[in-house]
Amino acid sequence: MATSASTSTAATLTLRVEGMDCGGCERKVESALGRLEGIAEVSASSVTGSVKLHFSTHPPAHSPAQSAPSHAAIERTIHELGYRLVSEAEAAAPEAPSPWWRTAKGRLVLVSGGLLVLAFALRLAWPVLGQWPFVAATAVGLVPIVQGAWGALKQRNPFTIEMLMSIAALGALAIDAAAEAAVVVFLFAVGELLEGVAASRARRSISALADLTPSTARLLDGDDTREVPAATLAPGQRVLIRPGDRVPCDGRILAGASELDESPINGESVPRAREPGEDVFAGTVNLEAALEVEVTRRAEDNTIARVIRLVEEAQAAKAPVARFIDRFARYYMPTVIGLALLMAVAPPLVAGMAWSEAIYRALALLLIACPCALVISTPAAIAAGLSAGARRGLLIKGGAVLEQLGKLKLVALDKTGTLTEGRPRVTDVEALDAGHDEGEILRLAAALERDSSHPIAAAILAHAERQGLSVPRASDGRALAGRGIAGWVEARELSLITPRHLAEQVALGEDLNARIAELEQAGKSLAVLVEGQRALGLIAVRDEPREDARHGLAALSRLGVRAVMLSGDNSRTATAIGEQLGIEAHGELMPGDKAHRVREWQAAGEGPVGKVGDGINDAPALATAEVGIAMGGGTDVALETADAALLKDRVSGIAELIDLSRATLRNIKTNVALALGLKAVFLVTTALGITGMWIAVMADTGATVLVTLNAMRLLGYRFSPGPAPAEAQPAAAS
Repeated sequence: MATSASTSTAATLTLRVEGMDCGGCERKVESALGRLEGIAEVSASSVTGSVKLHFSTHPPAHSPAQSAPSHAAIERTIHELGYRLVSEAEAAAPEAPSPWWRTAKGRLVLVSGGLLVLAFALRLAWPVLGQWPFVAATAVGLVPIVQGAWGALKQRNPFTIEMLMSIAALGALAIDAAAEAAVVVFLFAVGELLEGVAASRARRSISALADLTPSTARLLDGDDTREVPAATLAPGQRVLIRPGDRVPCDGRILAGASELDESPINGESVPRAREPGEDVFAGTVNLEAALEVEVTRRAEDNTIARVIRLVEEAQAAKAPVARFIDRFARYYMPTVIGLALLMAVAPPLVAGMAWSEAIYRALALLLIACPCALVISTPAAIAAGLSAGARRGLLIKGGAVLEQLGKLKLVALDKTGTLTEGRPRVTDVEALDAGHDEGEILRLAAALERDSSHPIAAAILAHAERQGLSVPRASDGRALAGRGIAGWVEARELSLITPRHLAEQVALGEDLNARIAELEQAGKSLAVLVEGQRALGLIAVRDEPREDARHGLAALSRLGVRAVMLSGDNSRTATAIGEQLGIEAHGELMPGDKAHRVREWQAAGEGPVGKVGDGINDAPALATAEVGIAMGGGTDVALETADAALLKDRVSGIAELIDLSRATLRNIKTNVALALGLKAVFLVTTALGITGMWIAVMADTGATVLVTLNAMRLLGYRFSPGPAPAEAQPAAAS
């Protein structure tokens, strides 16, 4: 017996199952496997095509120890329901999706459709044959439906869609309505095919990401280069990535600088420059120059593999609205059967209606009440929404998170690394001495900072490099504890000193004091270049807002979401950045203080609250908020800490997350309205005898088609938050 593709731990087992295409399929599998001895919980997902089994590890003291069911018992149960376990070899092989007409459901549609057309032709050509051609067409198409109903019945689950169809079709044959029965069977097969196509497309939209990673890599072995399978790369190895090549692994650049197209990972259309020491991600495209890259993660743990794994887990996790629909359908089915039975019996007994007419209406009622469209309406939309988000660098961990995002009223954002770039940049260079210009001040300061790893030193050196300055090397460099740095540059003894200690060495005039106070009030950190007792110039640095920060906050405002900045930086700097961005700002907050602010907003009814940060020092607030959102361009923190992650590392992604959630919720509401609205109309017309079986099934199949197509529209989602409401403009800084 071929084993199924699975992953397992001591208490869980995940199996790949072929043929599950809707919520009804999920419930049948969960119900049947849940009755096997030794299984504590079953979770089936038609979106990922998988079943996760949780085994009983601690049986009650009064009962004998339960052993896990055998693999044969699990496979037999799934087979009886009409599904098939996928073997490990099949799962490992590259997936080549078959066209719909080569699938089992596609062949059934073609065969039953052909027989239906032949039956109509035979009735026109040889009327003497009567209903028999339609009986034959019904019998052929009904076989797999009856098999599914019988398999579920053996598993003590009589209330299935297949059972409804079997009762309706066999009942139609019994009252000499074979033509209607044949049409019913054909249209049901069409509906099943459409569900299969929709589920398959949702699965492929994410699994197609795996194709972005090249199958081979150019491994550097000493001075030689050889081609090896990308799946065999191990951390520490070096690979050569030529211009135009896709990056085969997650790694760190050792040599070379180039622009990379990172849109497959983060959805960002603008290429990003990468230099030695920076990270690159599998699936991105090297555009300009050859790179030597050190592998940092194995293939099964690279960024694309983790995104696929996390999104599949998210799709398997049902949203609250999806769980409600499941519970509703569980009670809906027996209720419908009871109403149909009442429709078949009451009118003949009470009003003298003909039994054949009453039974016909009851059977039509069963068909129109079939919950296919209702069951698929929610998971199809959520799967499409999660897939659309992942393809745009918006990783959402589950339907519940996707649903909650759209309800956010307030978003609290960290400052450093979220609203700002996370690294200081030189904002001002000013000469204070007539004998020096700004370029000379920058050149001498960069010389002193040349061997320092301090963030301010890095900012000064980077600014000097951008200005094209030739930086000399300082000698006798030494740190002045808590004050700055000193050394000899071109036979001159110079020092860079913080303003707090400047008065100890230099006599400060009113103008210089006022200028220092002005720059510090703007949230900037200063270093003053001093020679002897003379201030030569000053350099101001600040962690500047991201280029898209103002645009991203404006997008939140247009969505009617209030944005607030929570920072651990000093209040002066936080206020300055807040004023620059037009956002309410709070500074000098410890991690626990940020979580306390979130709880205060929740208690005051200003929630639901979203928290955006780096996932480390913001962990308490991320956990306290209804939704935690991590920024990080594919880092471990961004992928694993919060409820959602912005792989594109842009502030505008927050508004995109909220807008995508709202679009998905609107899609779900539309789907449910379509499914229930059509049923309500045709239930009334069927009960009154206005419409019959054909129209009933066409209405049900039509609703399935409509909700499926509507859900698939989300795969082409584009961000469009709409006009700005007057009451939702950014608040002034405080």
